[in-house]
Amino acid sequence: MPTLHDIINLRLRWARRPLPRRSYLMQTARRASECFHQSGWGRGLLLAGALCLVQQASAASAKPPAPGGDLPASVRPFLGAPSLSIQKLFDGRGARDILTTRTGSVLAFHGHTLRESTDGGATWSAAREIGPDAGGKTVVNETNGDILYIRADKGYLWKSRDHGRTWARETIKVRPNKFNHGSPDTVPQSVGAFQPGVTLQYGPKKGRLLLATRVMGPTGSNDVEWRPYHYNTAMYSDDGGATWQVSAPFPVLGSGEAALAELSDGRILYSSREHMSVGNRYFGWSHDGGELWLSPWLSDTLPDGSRGTSYGCMGGLLRLPIAGADILLYSNLDTDAGEMPKKVGGSTSVGRERITVWASFDGGKTWPVKRLVYAGPSAYSNLGVGRAGTPSEGKIFLNYEGGVKNCYEAVYVAVFNLSWLLNGRPLGDVLRR
Repeated sequence: MPTLHDIINLRLRWARRPLPRRSYLMQTARRASECFHQSGWGRGLLLAGALCLVQQASAASAKPPAPGGDLPASVRPFLGAPSLSIQKLFDGRGARDILTTRTGSVLAFHGHTLRESTDGGATWSAAREIGPDAGGKTVVNETNGDILYIRADKGYLWKSRDHGRTWARETIKVRPNKFNHGSPDTVPQSVGAFQPGVTLQYGPKKGRLLLATRVMGPTGSNDVEWRPYHYNTAMYSDDGGATWQVSAPFPVLGSGEAALAELSDGRILYSSREHMSVGNRYFGWSHDGGELWLSPWLSDTLPDGSRGTSYGCMGGLLRLPIAGADILLYSNLDTDAGEMPKKVGGSTSVGRERITVWASFDGGKTWPVKRLVYAGPSAYSNLGVGRAGTPSEGKIFLNYEGGVKNCYEAVYVAVFNLSWLLNGRPLGDVLRR
């Protein structure tokens, strides 16, 4: 019969072996059980207590895992020392599009111009022209690297085949939805104030280009009297951007301006601004590659602009390119300073401030992390993310409107990593919630 001293020494030797936690606990319980049966209750309790104390001591003396050591390899570039930098990019309103090319260059768009960073957002080129009538919404075709800058309402786009260095104008075809909305010759779509589009990476529609868009009611007017009839929607292309089909409406009237992100199971999460009622952000799903939008709900966490107003605000949404995890980021204003407009559906910029980024680690079910980026006046925003193996790797880009005296003074870019957003909280803790 082993003595207590023998069992403790044996347990210490076991503690040096690299056993999984579940196996470790199971062996501890099994040894204690043997003691109960072989040596009586008193001795068994004593030995079980000794084993627990040794287990705690060995766990306390073990070396902590390296940061990100038990996490997917693709998350590690987003960790490391927390970092945040903010720079001014343009004067006036904007902050509609920021993206990373397949070579890792970061492009920030502003009307018919753009600025480029080749060092992960540390420095930026002077503004250069894309084309005299360029504008609309951007998407990177992940199949071939083309960058499209799309004017869906006019039926053309500007395309770059060399990662944003040169551009050429092309005509496109846009097919309306079943309500005969969305094509340039019916009720055209608006695509300006939206998160850049995506190339689907999962499921049977892999390779499809998908953009969030908006139809401004039956007349295409943004006048206040027509805003109750506005609705968000999307358009998609299966031929690289030559032809586009307008999808079914996002099923919330009075909506306008949006963002979407594809999850690793192929579902597409839609984030919608709404400007007719007080409340948080609307979300919904597509299960067929963006053709039909279902099950809208109001977030219990994420605001739609300043709380207290019915006039929402454009916000960004994206999924970080991390294998095995659906980590989503959302950007918008985090303040209670909003005021109701004078008319139902009307506009107001009162209380637009405190641009903030939220993070979800379960595909949008919960949003346990948020961090303020800038406390002053701020408004529209969108998000971008760096590319593996390039100077932009591990970096997150927030393009936002802001200023000192009002929220529309200039367009800024904040460059940060996930460590900064977590603000000292271990990533493993929130991934295992």
